[in-house]
Parts: sequence; structure tokens; C-alpha cells
Amino acid sequence: MDKVGTVVVGAGQAGLAAGYYLQDDFVILEAYERVGDCWRKRYDSLRLFSLPRYASLPGLPIGTRDCPTRAEMGDYLERYAEHHRLPVRTGVRVTRLSRDGDGFLVETTCGDWRADQVVVAAGMHSRPRRPAFADQLDPAIKQVHSLDYRHPSELNDGTVLVVGAANSGTDIALEAVKNHRTILAGRHPGQVPVDIDSPAGHFFTPVVMFLFKYVLTRSTPLGRMAIARALRNGLPLTRNKLTQLDAAGIERIGRIIGVRDGRPVTADGEVLDDVRTVVWCTGSDPDHSWIDLPVFDADARPRHVRGVASDVPGLYFVGLDFQYAIASASIQGVGRDARFLVRQLTRRSGDRAAAVDRR
Repeated sequence: MDKVGTVVVGAGQAGLAAGYYLQDDFVILEAYERVGDCWRKRYDSLRLFSLPRYASLPGLPIGTRDCPTRAEMGDYLERYAEHHRLPVRTGVRVTRLSRDGDGFLVETTCGDWRADQVVVAAGMHSRPRRPAFADQLDPAIKQVHSLDYRHPSELNDGTVLVVGAANSGTDIALEAVKNHRTILAGRHPGQVPVDIDSPAGHFFTPVVMFLFKYVLTRSTPLGRMAIARALRNGLPLTRNKLTQLDAAGIERIGRIIGVRDGRPVTADGEVLDDVRTVVWCTGSDPDHSWIDLPVFDADARPRHVRGVASDVPGLYFVGLDFQYAIASASIQGVGRDARFLVRQLTRRSGDRAAAVDRR
């Protein structure tokens, strides 16, 4: 069994940011075979909303001229780990995290680790979320979740129903409509009022990013209100606009509430008889099933304060949605959260060492 001061679980942007601030005696365990595969395995047309300045982690600019693609983001993370010589072990999936004395036992597919402290940076979008009635659809209707979707060539011929009208759903609908009749179902979440790729959008981006990172936090009344609203309603459309969807010929309808005779049914009671593919853009959840520790609330969310686990000393989280601010799970937000956590972690390590010295 290997022994290390700190195990970081996950080598996405959150785990690498934590690694940047950790000085020594740590390892980063990554389930994918390559650093950056968490981005490379998203749908081909995915493009970030952030200009290069806001799509860079501390200590190394991304180097793109515009908002990066998912492939550019994946390659950047790989380059980041190499540039900072971060001790990443790829192809290592953590299967269980439990207590071991006053430290932790980290069980993996490639052996076990004993750690004094653990940083969970395993990502927020691992488990597809689908409505329970999805299993009642006719087996002839192809179903794919946005986490597994890659390209329109995967869609069956005929009508495509995209369920979920937020950013991923509208991206995929705009792709599908080029060769398929496309129906987009779901409540409109609102939209950013400017074109983020225009000069006006570039002008306002620093203001928005400042608000998301420094104003809309859990420390301010306005931030707490904004986070509560985002948890209820989701984030607004950022790049895509309703006018674009309508101009492309996408048919927009209300919610899908069930299935009748194997066919999707709308909130108005209409049965969609000719649908051949359903793309579920209905959200996703983190996979924390491997954490065997009393750290979760009744809704299976970690109990924490700014990522410091409330009930398990030595356990930390980074990259959670709205961990401290609206920006927390974004590229521009994880650096600050990681720096804060490493300060807490280092202080605790020092306190533990001092206690040992006094014995």
C-alpha cells in the first residue's frame, strides 16, 4: 500500500488547480487514460463560453485566440499537467474512500493508498439524469443522453426530439436541425441579452465574470439569492438565442411529461407519434457513490463550507456547482476555490505535525 500526504481524486480543471497549489507529498488519481479526456469525450461541437483569459487555470494561459473548443480544452489540461509536472496517475479509478485511523484509505483499480487528507475533484457531470418514464418509450426510438452524444450522425433518420432547452439542448438541436426535423421541448430558461461572441459581448464579459466570481457568492445576500435561483431554474442560454432557434426551423414546445403507447406526451396532452430519436438534455449528477463517509445530506449533496467537509476532518471538495460563487464550477472559479482549500489543508497539516511534535 502506498502512503502519501494528500490524494486528489480527479485530474480535470478542479483537480489540476488543486495540484498547482499543493507543494509536495501528493498524488492526483485520474480514471481516464489521458488528462483532458473529461472534455474530449463531450459532444464534438461543444465550445466554451469563456474567452482565453477566463478559460485559463493559474500559472499557464490556454493560448487560444477565442473561446476554446472541447478538444482545445482537453489538450490544454494535458499540457497544464505536463508544464507544472503534476504527479498525475492516469487510468486509476477510485472505487472506495473510507476512514483509516485518523487518515483515509483510498481503494482503486490499481492498488490502494493511505492518505492523511483527500481532495475530491471528480467532476459534477458523471451520471446522466433522465425522467423515470424514459424506460417506457418504444424500443424502436433511439435514446441518447447529452453526456453520451457526440455527433448528429448518431441520430436515427426522421424526427429528433431534444428534451431540455438549456445550453446543451439548444446546441444539439441546432446541429440536428440541419438534417432532421427537430423538436425542442422544455421551459425556456432565459437568455443572455447580448451576443457573447460580438465586440459588445467581449466588452461586457469582464463585468459579468467579475460579478460571477466576486459579487455573486455565498457571502453576499445578492449572491445567495442568485445561487438559489440558479439551483431552481438553471442558468440562462449564454450563446444561443431564441431567434436563432426559430430561424433554424426548430419547433419549440413545452415540457414532456410522460409516455403513452410508447410515444412521448407533452404537457398539453399531445402525443408525438413520429419521433425516431430522443436526446435527453435533462441534466446530470456527480458520482460520489464511492465515498463511504458520513458527509452527505438528505439530498445526497456534500455538507461543506467552501469545500471543507463539515463532518469529516481532512476531506475537501473542489469544483462543486456553486461551491462558493456562481463561478465556482467554471474554469475561472476553480482556481480561487482550490487556493482557499489548499490553505486550509496546509494549515491542518501543520497543526497535525505540531501535535505529533508535542507528544
